[in-house]
Amino acid sequence: MATKRSAEEIQRLLEGYRQRDVTRVEYCRQQGISIHTLAYHLRRQASRTRPRLARVKLTPAVAASGATFVLILRNGRRIESAWNFRDADLERLIGVAEAE
Repeated sequence: MATKRSAEEIQRLLEGYRQRDVTRVEYCRQQGISIHTLAYHLRRQASRTRPRLARVKLTPAVAASGATFVLILRNGRRIESAWNFRDADLERLIGVAEAE
């Protein structure tokens, strides 16, 4: 039966692999683990740190209110503005709005 590893042990194994200049096969042999186990945990960690994308819907018409920018969030909130956002400002606005 497979050994259940703690989150700390998994993290230690992954950090150890990244710090050493050896192949996956050699590292797994040294640690006494399956190469499939290492690959699984590397993929799992990568999927957790990968930014998630949000589905958006584009509409061709500008809102009747004269806004040049309209953002509709997942929770249904709608932000309309005539302000031209810089990328950093828009990213900050979305982050703040989505955090609530």
